[in-house]
Amino acid sequence: MAAPLPRPRRFDVHVALGGLLGGLLLWGVGLATRPHTEPYVLLPGRWPVLLPLLVMAGCELLRRGAPRVALLIGTPALVLDLVTQGNLVTILMYTDLMYAAVLYGPPASAHRIPRITGLLSLAAAVVPFAVWREPEALLIGVVTGLVTFGPASTGLIVRNHRDAAEAARLRAEQTALLAEMDRTQAVTAERARMARELHDMVANHLSAIAIHSTAALSLEDPKTSQQALVVIRENSVAGLSEMRRLIGILRDSSGDTEPVAAPTLDGLGALVEGARANGLDVTLEAEQTAVPAPVELAAYRIVQESLTNALKHAGPGRVAVCLAQRDGLLTVAVTSPYGDRDGPTAPGSGAGLVGMRERAALLDGTFEAGPEDSPDGKIWVVRATLPVTEGEPE
Repeated sequence: MAAPLPRPRRFDVHVALGGLLGGLLLWGVGLATRPHTEPYVLLPGRWPVLLPLLVMAGCELLRRGAPRVALLIGTPALVLDLVTQGNLVTILMYTDLMYAAVLYGPPASAHRIPRITGLLSLAAAVVPFAVWREPEALLIGVVTGLVTFGPASTGLIVRNHRDAAEAARLRAEQTALLAEMDRTQAVTAERARMARELHDMVANHLSAIAIHSTAALSLEDPKTSQQALVVIRENSVAGLSEMRRLIGILRDSSGDTEPVAAPTLDGLGALVEGARANGLDVTLEAEQTAVPAPVELAAYRIVQESLTNALKHAGPGRVAVCLAQRDGLLTVAVTSPYGDRDGPTAPGSGAGLVGMRERAALLDGTFEAGPEDSPDGKIWVVRATLPVTEGEPE
């Protein structure tokens, strides 16, 4: 079964009705395009003019729904109009069909129709002139070009501008989508960075507070409770200081306030002393070497989080921190006893290991953490390798 023709659009219905009424008006007052005495008027009289007019008006209903079908039907109707006395509105409606076929038709037809009509107009000018040798014969080609090639070229120009505008709109939407994706990724990365900073800065102090407050509550020795309260106060003050530093980083400074300096490897000594004050037996072995600031911050935070985990989970024994630089790589290693502990513990969520792994990955480094066997028993090892050569991402 043949596919049904599409339902005409309202504007096309208006065009068809307007053309039909205009053609009937010219027909009613007797305005024809050619007298009945012309030799190529094969169907003289008023009534033959109505048939091509009605067919052309019907084709206007399909000017956008089925433009190629409308043009294929309208072309014989135009030929029929040429052998009658003619109606100007019929010709005008045909030019609209030609324009619509190029503008709304498939891309192949849009480029093929102007070429065909251009060749047809040229042939309509050259052939009659070659046969009759009369300059007036060139007017046939001119009229043919006005009826066919002119509307087709106009439709192609309008279509090209429309396609260019649509392509520009799609590019703008794509650019906006990419910008939104970049913004979302930037927000996600910034939130992850803030989460790492907040966890690394505060978790150590809060863990110490939790452990020592548990010890103070479980022991009735006033001296031990007093020592625990001193440690709790020191960690509270240090935690508040770290929070203020983070807030200072997040604030949009107007330039009147100097930015707070980020931790460096020079602060490892103070970090280890704080861990000893919290009850850890810590040794530090670090080479004094210059490394880029992002690597310094990452190494400091990895040591800080490792000491926090040791404070919360390590068994009794010595915790060793070692930093060494070889072949453009900074190796950070923290070992702690692995096993059951007698004292109070603090709960963990695993966010610390995730943060350390993310810090190493952002610098194209490696990170591993887990239990290992050693001559002194089972230990927990945190090891990170960070590139420090020039050209590495900072």
